[in-house]
Amino acid sequence: MPIVNRIADYAEEMKTWRRHLHAHPELEFDCVETAAFVVERLKEFGVDEIHEGIAKTGVVAIINGEGNGETIGLRADMDALPMDEITGADYASKVAGKMHACGHDGHTTMLLGAAKYLAETRNFSGRVALIFQPAEEEGGGGNIMVQEGVMERFEVKEVYALHNVPGQPLGSFHTTPGPIMAAVDTFTIHIQGKGGHGAYPQDTVDPVVAAVAMVNAIQTIVSRNHDTRQQAVVSVTQIHAGSANNVIPDGGFINGTIRTFDKDVQAMIHRRLEEISKGTAAAYGLDATLELDVDYPATINHPKQTHFAADVAREIAGEANVDAEQWMEMGAEDFSYMLEARPGAYLFLGAGEGAGLHHPAFDFNDEISPIGASFFAKLVETAQPR
Repeated sequence: MPIVNRIADYAEEMKTWRRHLHAHPELEFDCVETAAFVVERLKEFGVDEIHEGIAKTGVVAIINGEGNGETIGLRADMDALPMDEITGADYASKVAGKMHACGHDGHTTMLLGAAKYLAETRNFSGRVALIFQPAEEEGGGGNIMVQEGVMERFEVKEVYALHNVPGQPLGSFHTTPGPIMAAVDTFTIHIQGKGGHGAYPQDTVDPVVAAVAMVNAIQTIVSRNHDTRQQAVVSVTQIHAGSANNVIPDGGFINGTIRTFDKDVQAMIHRRLEEISKGTAAAYGLDATLELDVDYPATINHPKQTHFAADVAREIAGEANVDAEQWMEMGAEDFSYMLEARPGAYLFLGAGEGAGLHHPAFDFNDEISPIGASFFAKLVETAQPR
């Protein structure tokens, strides 16, 4: 694996950084200690500017190259997940109910490794904006950073990001031009009937049977209303009603997720959910209210930047280890907001075998940190040669 030799020298140091971050996870926008750790390292590296407090705990650092040029943005997410860890590692989370189960500790480490190298060598023109973002898992920190003007303030021309992926060959890269990850929406249908004794259903308006009918009807949206040539997922993930075996409840709710790539498909699903909830409620003689939370948009790579990033990845990993036509993923990612604001690309980096993302036994593979850092560094040097 032809990683940058100087970055290979940082491998043990990067492992130490990553394991410190892993042991001290923070959620959403409350990445206070994480941001402080990042800032401390950046100061040690001698970057030219450090800007704190963006999207509450986000950090942007600037490294100037040799000579004039554009600014290229590199982004890493910093937040963890609200779950308990079962790895048993010496560096396992020290905070109950919080763990780095998605590898954001590794993403931050890879960008720090690139920062150290770029600040030391400066073998590029223009500037690099290192974007350390909070609240990817929940809260849309990427959107907040865009809203707070990071692209305009730091004159970012293009922006790139990496995400580790267990189960793919170690050090392999995977991306695709166009849509790569789905838009995500959440729906909740609140159902209000009339409760009573389970022995006398004629005196009630039963929300349970209405909920079951709604769930069955919701399953027909993708199978009967949707063009199968376009990807979409509608999953009911929660049904809540009742508290005893002999009581018909007053109400309940249905909850689920929507994943789409096309805005027209998204609009159709929203419309059908409204029609199903209202129509079924009318048929069963009760009330239903649909609540839609429209969340992250689809992550859409820009073709020119994606082809360029794939070429850089080939220099790092070799032709056989780069898949530049990956199938679209139904997961979601708030880097989508940055790609709406600026051209760029999102890539996956294979982490080898191990527990999957968002699993309590997940642990980022430290072997890929120098690979990811080398990709970031090589991307800057290639895009903006001195």
